[in-house]
Amino acid sequence: MFGWGGNVLRIDLSRRKYVVQSLDPSLAQNFIGGRGFAIKTLWDELPPGTDPLSPFNKLILAVGPLTALPIPNSGKLLVAAKSPLTGGYGDGNIGTWLAVHMRKAGVDMIVIEGKAEKPTYLFIENKGGEFKVDFNDASDLWGLDTFTTEDRLKKVHGSDVGMVMIGPAGEKLVRFATIVAQKGRSGGRPGIGAVMGSKNLKAVVMRGHGDIKVADPVLRKIGVDAIVATKSKPNYPFWMRQGTTSTVEWAQEASVLPTYNYSEGQFDYYENIGGFSVERNKVMTRSCPQCVMACGHVVKDSEGELAELDYENIAMLGSNLGIGDLAKVAHLNRIADMMGMDTISLGSTLGFAMEATEKKLLKDGIEWGDYKRAAEVAMDIALQRTELGKLLGKGVRAASMELGQEAVEFAMHVKGLEISAYDCHAAPGMALAFATSPIGAHHKDAWLISWEVQRGRFDYTKDKVEKLVEMQNIRGGLFETIVTCRFPWVEVGLELDWYFRLFKAATGMDMNMDILSTINNRIYTLIRAFWIREYGHWDRAYDTPPPKWFKRPLTKGPLKGAKLDYDGYYRMLGWYYELRGWDERGIPRISTLKNLGLDFALPQLQSVVELKP
Repeated sequence: MFGWGGNVLRIDLSRRKYVVQSLDPSLAQNFIGGRGFAIKTLWDELPPGTDPLSPFNKLILAVGPLTALPIPNSGKLLVAAKSPLTGGYGDGNIGTWLAVHMRKAGVDMIVIEGKAEKPTYLFIENKGGEFKVDFNDASDLWGLDTFTTEDRLKKVHGSDVGMVMIGPAGEKLVRFATIVAQKGRSGGRPGIGAVMGSKNLKAVVMRGHGDIKVADPVLRKIGVDAIVATKSKPNYPFWMRQGTTSTVEWAQEASVLPTYNYSEGQFDYYENIGGFSVERNKVMTRSCPQCVMACGHVVKDSEGELAELDYENIAMLGSNLGIGDLAKVAHLNRIADMMGMDTISLGSTLGFAMEATEKKLLKDGIEWGDYKRAAEVAMDIALQRTELGKLLGKGVRAASMELGQEAVEFAMHVKGLEISAYDCHAAPGMALAFATSPIGAHHKDAWLISWEVQRGRFDYTKDKVEKLVEMQNIRGGLFETIVTCRFPWVEVGLELDWYFRLFKAATGMDMNMDILSTINNRIYTLIRAFWIREYGHWDRAYDTPPPKWFKRPLTKGPLKGAKLDYDGYYRMLGWYYELRGWDERGIPRISTLKNLGLDFALPQLQSVVELKP
């Protein structure tokens, strides 16, 4: 079987045992890799109702058939588990050499279960076709930040390895702790780092020694041509100057820059933290493995240390908190990376705390723009050393429920996952994208907002919904299953046909939009079934953006007075369900499950909800 390594490595931390199994060819054919492998494994193997922080949860590391090949931006790894932040399906992707070494070792997926008796890190090697997994004592690493941990592990194993790790936030089970690599790559927003911490697993280190086999050696030429095509795109030079950070200026102009906990869409000091400020202050760029368009723009923070920035963390730790100093924003970001916390969720929880302080719902809280106090609370969250840190470490949904109904009104999340950095008072299509993302409110699956801004901000139309599904099937479908970076397509316009040609050369299998749509409807529907199974019920409330965007209009800028309309939004949500083959509640229909080959999901779903034909 070309395109896949053909091996699944299963590791039981409790018994300190491992086994190598052959990859089921039907899994590859029907679910491709990455996210597809993760949701199918969690559905099949995770007992319904499993506590996400129990030894029974499964931590999944998965690659895809195009990962690590000599093509644009292929050094990506998908990490997944049942989320301790949302209680549903959670995943994220991360740039790391571990993905490359998994492919060199012929491993398509690592499934980790159980809990180590004491802090442990894994060292995995495949030499001459023989696997070896060492369960190493990590007691001397426990409590260390991710930067120091990486340095220590490289001294032991050399720099020619791949690795991912957690920081103190993961060890302390902060619900939005992430998995970190390369001192700035971070993935697994829904608390996948906390799952790793709950297993007493500090790091996974791997060295692979083999070659990646593909169906047609012409792949190398196609890959080189695709790289040349990427670098030849008109926007490529500007991208290399600013990367995603230029979005700050765009978001300000479009009135979608999250400001003061998403109360506004514009920030008075945006120029201080925007792309041109980053470009002036940049000291280097960093990238994931196999990357030709580095997006990690590194500046010196307020402490004189290096910090890697992109749009999301600038907006969430800058304008969303009322902080208009790039070096200070960079320092907050460095704290998140070192401690192993998601920058989006950290910015959202700090913004939530600031609004709660303003409304006198918190004692000893944080005032808007108070950078020093924000940095202090960020560390408190990571180390869980104060009552406020413990409260905010649960995420905004849980924190707001503890503070009461008034706080629920300004808790900016969907399904428990804090919203990415786009205000949607006047963007119903993007609001729907957040609400229907398969992991909670994340932009990864459908960055619809640019398209929407160009075509009409206030329309609640079916064509927006159709475009959303198309984008989800590509962004969250294609790129999360072949497991490569979406930026060549998204940011500079590399045509999708390159990926279909590369897929054919790698696997020998055809791929086009029709095939892709079927596969990704299958994956999205199984993810939705997983949420329903774990929640035990379902209704439209779970697919609805936060009340603030409907009830509290913008008060400044050219879109002053704008807010979402419930009736228009729910019309769009109904169309979305129809396009997915789900009923008016958002529950997959029996016919849809059968048509997508998901008959196996019927018994468990029917045990918790009534299914419609």
